[in-house]
Amino acid sequence: MNYYNVGKIVNTQGLQGEMRILSVTDFAEERFKKGAKLALFDTKDDFVMEVEIASHRQHKNFDIIKFKGMYHINDIEEFKGYSLKVAQDNLSDLADGEFYYHEIIGLNVYENNEKIGVVREILQPGANDVWVIKRSGKRDLLLPYIPSVILNVDIEANRIDVEVLEGLDDEN
Repeated sequence: MNYYNVGKIVNTQGLQGEMRILSVTDFAEERFKKGAKLALFDTKDDFVMEVEIASHRQHKNFDIIKFKGMYHINDIEEFKGYSLKVAQDNLSDLADGEFYYHEIIGLNVYENNEKIGVVREILQPGANDVWVIKRSGKRDLLLPYIPSVILNVDIEANRIDVEVLEGLDDEN
């Protein structure tokens, strides 16, 4: 079964078994809601166990969660640095024009029918996601996910069509 990253346990929070999660999902309310089931992976990315969310709240830039049956700091301290992932079977259907990161990463990127690279990762610096395009023999290209730059995404064809606006590519 495939699993997709939704967060990382960065620290404990208090003595009652709460953990600070650095979320990497656009669906934190759904992924961390009470009763949601997630998979816990250790720092070597090995499956540890399935966990159920007992509580969730937000505090500053973190999601604060508790696992069902683990209500003391001693129960969860060993999980610092571990990742939380959602099973592929638990992914929700998205609206047209919306994509999961794992669907985008690895797609070929074309400008004017010429391949310019492959999506290496997606950053979330602020208002818009930024797609990092790995290019051969050049520095990575950072493209904002806006309609004037990302023209078309075709998951089935493994293809993204873009227009690199003036000023986005400092190597031209």
